[in-house]
Amino acid sequence: FQPVTPVVLLIFNPMLKKRDDFEDMLEERRNSSDLRYALKCYTPVLYKGLTPCKVSELKQMVLQSDQLGYVITQVSKEKGVTSDEVTGEAAAILEEMAQRLQLSTVRFFAFTLSKVFKTLFRSICINEEGLQRLQQAIHNHPVVLLPSHRSYMDFLLMSYILYTYDLALPVIAAGMDFMGMKVVGEMLRMSGAFFIRRSFGGDKLYWAVFSEYVKIMLKNGYAPVEFFLEGTRSRTAKSLTPKLGLLNIVMDPFLKGEVFDISLVPVSISYERTLEEALYARELLGVPKPKESTSGLFKARKILSEDYGSIHVYFGQPVSVRSLAESRVNRSQFNLIPRHIPTRPSEEILSFVNDSAYRLVRAQEENMVLKPWVLLAFVLLQKQAAEEKQGTALDELTEQAVWLRDLSRQYGAFLHWPDHIPPSEVVSSSLSLHRGLVRISEGRVQLALEQGLLYPGFVILSCASYRNQALNVFIRPALLASAIHTAASNRKQEIYNSFSFLRNMFSNEFILCPGATVQDFEEACYLLVKTGTLQINQQEVLITERGHRTLAFLTSVLDPFLQGYQVVCRFLCEQDGLTEKQFIPAVRKFIIKHLLTGRLRYTEVLSSDLQKNALAALIRLGAVQKIKGNNYCFNVFPSEARNRGL
Repeated sequence: FQPVTPVVLLIFNPMLKKRDDFEDMLEERRNSSDLRYALKCYTPVLYKGLTPCKVSELKQMVLQSDQLGYVITQVSKEKGVTSDEVTGEAAAILEEMAQRLQLSTVRFFAFTLSKVFKTLFRSICINEEGLQRLQQAIHNHPVVLLPSHRSYMDFLLMSYILYTYDLALPVIAAGMDFMGMKVVGEMLRMSGAFFIRRSFGGDKLYWAVFSEYVKIMLKNGYAPVEFFLEGTRSRTAKSLTPKLGLLNIVMDPFLKGEVFDISLVPVSISYERTLEEALYARELLGVPKPKESTSGLFKARKILSEDYGSIHVYFGQPVSVRSLAESRVNRSQFNLIPRHIPTRPSEEILSFVNDSAYRLVRAQEENMVLKPWVLLAFVLLQKQAAEEKQGTALDELTEQAVWLRDLSRQYGAFLHWPDHIPPSEVVSSSLSLHRGLVRISEGRVQLALEQGLLYPGFVILSCASYRNQALNVFIRPALLASAIHTAASNRKQEIYNSFSFLRNMFSNEFILCPGATVQDFEEACYLLVKTGTLQINQQEVLITERGHRTLAFLTSVLDPFLQGYQVVCRFLCEQDGLTEKQFIPAVRKFIIKHLLTGRLRYTEVLSSDLQKNALAALIRLGAVQKIKGNNYCFNVFPSEARNRGL
């Protein structure tokens, strides 16, 4: 490896990136009539000024499309039934799936959500420059909105913002779970939601109806299409590995030359306090997720008495699919087969879509706004793991939070820390907002851990979900710090090898772009050199005198995950065979036993998300084999696990 070059320094310097300012959209709502707002004149700019077609016309276009007609003919031959019967089945699928966007329902939601948002949140801050870019993109090209997904509130919030700023309302991909909510499910449909199954299996007809429906809405500029790249809400506040199915579908019209370009707009939604905070922690501890229902929604009204702080929503730069595909994809391959014949994407296309998905999730991460509590959660979790039973003095907590604030800014974090307010007041305000997770006594602060095991697990996993919001800022330097800690010498090549192994092992855990190991290593080196932690020459990596504190912090960032992977590996090595269904309950029982005997430092290893990611990594690394039968079964190779450093 050559020393980091000046060009690389420019690429990696996140401080050079200028971000837009925010405006609080609730300020006007607090000073004017909600009814007048809901009934306002709504005249959004549309794609090339077109008049959108009616919902019934949209359905007819789908049912009469050449691609669906081809699949209907195939399915009718395979099943030995008439084309009319299969067409009827396709129409029923479409009827179950389709949105019925109605402005009257949108106005009702606008009025209701104004009341709710003003009660729950202190502010909803938007980068208005991003909305101006979005408006221009909607006029010029079909648009796909890609919000981060941390709460049920996300898609309601997106539509509320677009209505407020007179932008075209999106049609939103939603899971079938919401259809069980009776009246609410239909109201969501009439506010732009279209409902899809969680999995299609080998149902060719369902896939054809779904893909044609999405592509026709997109190509005709009916409305911006909105979906969550991660596929589901993240229970841990870490970004999830992107799902590629819908992204493949929305890129298809450009790849086949049916539109000139498509704009992909990453949107980052940051909550100071998450509504589902308690729910997520319980799910990670094995408590079943409650089924979505209207009665459950009404029971949740008690949240209206709580304070959830602020929300920041950042609309990122529109990403051109044409620019992404330039020099990456040879589109002439699509001229060899009639467009109406469905084909599996080539390896080239799959690789392109996968790389694009990771790039878009990284864009979401970079524009997530971190609040002071995120830094406090880091400090408090590390103190808890160190078993400081007396808690941390408020002054010491403030000093450590300020040190971490400065470090995260040097690493390019998008931090919302009010510099005009004394740090002690910022810390006190954050502790007050999250008072359900902390206890303050005689000027000392600690996590509110009560007797028993699962309640501390609940508090720690809740706290970890806030810490996790900043992991994208620290993950590359943390991987390098851990590599330095585990390498046998300070030789650069040996440290790189250790970094490469750790990065590969944690590729299910964090958003680490495929094929970017060298780039990530260089980025981590640059950040640690820039902050005076390391000195790096052609052959060696040297720790500076002042760098030990930073390296100790960065190493501790990965420690809970390393311990989690190690304990899962240890558990599997003691098993003769295990089905997929048995894995989570059995490993949780094993972990609880070791926590009670004090053999494990980190209660976070109780997280079912971490356990699943560890298993996926062990399978990918070849330490565990997944055997398909009536139930998947796992065979463990202890010697292979040891060879892999586990």
